[in-house]
Amino acid sequence: MTLQTLLIDPFVEYGFMRRALVATIALGLGSGPVGVLLMLRRMSLVGDAMSHAVLPGAAIGFLISGGLSLLAMGLGGLVAGLSVALLSGLVSRTTALKEDASFASFYLASLALGVLIVSLRGSNIDLLHVLFGTILAIDAPALTLVGSIASLTLVILALVYRPLVAECFDPGFLRAVGGRGSLYHTLFLFLVAVNLVAGFQALGTLMAVGMMMLPAAIAQLWARTLPVMCLIATATASLSGFVGLIVSYHLGFATGPTIILTASLLYGLSLIVAPAGAGRRLFPRPHLTG
Repeated sequence: MTLQTLLIDPFVEYGFMRRALVATIALGLGSGPVGVLLMLRRMSLVGDAMSHAVLPGAAIGFLISGGLSLLAMGLGGLVAGLSVALLSGLVSRTTALKEDASFASFYLASLALGVLIVSLRGSNIDLLHVLFGTILAIDAPALTLVGSIASLTLVILALVYRPLVAECFDPGFLRAVGGRGSLYHTLFLFLVAVNLVAGFQALGTLMAVGMMMLPAAIAQLWARTLPVMCLIATATASLSGFVGLIVSYHLGFATGPTIILTASLLYGLSLIVAPAGAGRRLFPRPHLTG
């Protein structure tokens, strides 16, 4: 088997492989920088909660469309994710509950409701597709949605990069200078929600957050500046998608889990050899002595 047969021919011969590759690259472009900011804000579990919160909307989209229409399910998931984000923020500001606690409460209710809706009107196969994604079934409308979300994310990040970073590292300072920190926080939650919807199109609700958080964790082990972290996260997500598609094509594995496991392997390797990894700290290089 030649290198071309192994790495290139699957994308040349099959349109669904090309669409899946474009989708994973678009996911990397949008989810990579958002995941880095999410991790620096110590909101990783909030991202996981929001990824499950899109399930009721996706399930309603599934019922309305009468099947696995990725566009209808994606739009429904977007509405559900944004609703949970706004309700969680409202609860945290009007009660004694912290934002992570309100997110956890809404996410559990959303996950249970979504599974119940799909179970009542669909089959077990439909439920598996909703939970684990159907990246090889992405059609042109769904690909357009994913690409549009990635483009929108990059434009918004470029426009509000400085206030987002300030709100990330020192929200108290942003409030002190009248920087509208709550507005930027809400805008950031919007970016998280729309990118999780894009991830849902490919990887399902259970693993959509994987393309956001694993590349971000890898980037934090390799870099110390925010722009470099965003670049590494984007490249890692795209590479995980490419390798995962190749492995699943040749070995017959489920595509979504293979992509996430590829990112997990890169994370494990980074833990050993990255400058901020455990390997460098457990086995430091000997210093030269004069």
